[in-house]
Amino acid sequence: MAFKKLEIIEPILKAVAAEGYTIPTPIQQQAIPLVLQRKDLLGCAQTGTGKTAAFAIPILQILHEQKPMAPGIKVLILTPTRELAIQINESFAAYGKHTGIRHTVIFGGVSQMSQTNALRRGVDVLVATPGRLLDLMSQGYIRLDKLQIFVLDEADRMLDMGFIHDVKKIIAKLPPKRQTLFFSATMPPEIQKLANVLLTNPAKVEVTPPSSTVEKIEQSLYFVGKMEKPELLLHLLQDKEIKTALVFTRTKHGADKVVKILQRHQVRAAAIHGNKSQNARQGALSDFKNGTLRVLVATDIAARGIDIDELTHVINFELPNIPETYVHRIGRTGRAGNNGIAISFCSAEERSELKDIQKLIGKTIPVIHEHPFIMSANTAAPVPFARQQQQSAFRPRRNFSSHETRGGNHVRRGYGAQRSTGR
Repeated sequence: MAFKKLEIIEPILKAVAAEGYTIPTPIQQQAIPLVLQRKDLLGCAQTGTGKTAAFAIPILQILHEQKPMAPGIKVLILTPTRELAIQINESFAAYGKHTGIRHTVIFGGVSQMSQTNALRRGVDVLVATPGRLLDLMSQGYIRLDKLQIFVLDEADRMLDMGFIHDVKKIIAKLPPKRQTLFFSATMPPEIQKLANVLLTNPAKVEVTPPSSTVEKIEQSLYFVGKMEKPELLLHLLQDKEIKTALVFTRTKHGADKVVKILQRHQVRAAAIHGNKSQNARQGALSDFKNGTLRVLVATDIAARGIDIDELTHVINFELPNIPETYVHRIGRTGRAGNNGIAISFCSAEERSELKDIQKLIGKTIPVIHEHPFIMSANTAAPVPFARQQQQSAFRPRRNFSSHETRGGNHVRRGYGAQRSTGR
């Protein structure tokens, strides 16, 4: 099915074509007609399925058909992170460039002056994070009495990040008569309850089962000692097939530590997390997208808005303690119909997290048994060196060269060889 068959107006079709889109994704095929019919919508879709366009395109069309419009914010899109808010605003700019629809984005961590100036000039679509939205509402810069459409995006992440109370405060200030679009990658009970309160006779779009992982993402698991994770990461990065890698850590300190190790070994890397300034985060993300950086190390909150079609690898340096977060993390790759690879490290201390993740996704992640830092999958204890020699063609390494001479024998130790024998 082409976009034309969804009865999208010509100004938007022209913009969509310029972005290189010809065939809508499953969620776009299902959601766009429902939104155009002004129905409430409950969308359960993985990240990377084209969800933003699924609501942005019909919203732009609804507003364009109302022109000329009275002043006031007609659409509010609430999202958990500044990166995701920026991304959504950029999508409205791309799809709506021929419509004349005014839009802006507001988020915390930066001066509010440019944001309040944009609001004074007047906007039709406002993309916002909860904290900054409440701040500007309390200061009188934002009124929502003219609101027609409310979009709650990444609802499950709002819960994870502790924003649900702020979300409820905002919902209490919305006009009762409105269209509501509710999107979430997973549907834990708390989110289902919120959806039941927000939505009126909603249509439901579910392009994949809740908490499933994108089929085109190839997942693998490495059992490794906690202290040897940096060595394993450097070992894997010897593979030239890893053109770009998004590496996840649990903490900001952990992200900075991994970056320092990578930089010491001449790997181009940067960290992105909440302690970084907005300019630093956007600069690192821009460098990662254009190829200046090979590795971006991120915490979960900072990475939620990262949308890079060409991202080849996601590496879980540390497993998340919330199993749904695993789905979000690996969904950063395998986007826009591309294949992706998700690699996870698991130490003895992370066995319970692994068990919860595999229970959630309903599958066992394949284990790579041959690598220089192997641990037993059953005991989560380091495998003795003698067993390493039996199990693998590799030798434990103390440096990170791709070749080693031992006892007069030249031993090849490349990640490509390891991957071909380990699957």
